Amino acid sequence: MGMVTFVDETTSGARTAGPRLPVREERLTLRELIRRRVDHETTDGTAFARAVEAFGRNGFLVLVGDRQVEELDETVTVGPETEVVFLRLVPLVGG
Repeated sequence: MGMVTFVDETTSGARTAGPRLPVREERLTLRELIRRRVDHETTDGTAFARAVEAFGRNGFLVLVGDRQVEELDETVTVGPETEVVFLRLVPLVGG
């Protein structure tokens, strides 16, 4: 069983530790990782759909270890200690 530590980060370098969740599977999709985090943090039924929509419009990037995961259905490998970074992107003013 692996352990995933979620981290929120901004382009300015600010980091906030999120939840640590056990994961039984060795491999799962980014979509499923996002679902588990959202389910852990809220009971809002629309939160997962909003998170997927934000990812689709480049509202945030996801890094698993040192690798950027670019597709929701891309499979990632979860080890004993895996860090998943949600890097929030801030649009340029006027751009």
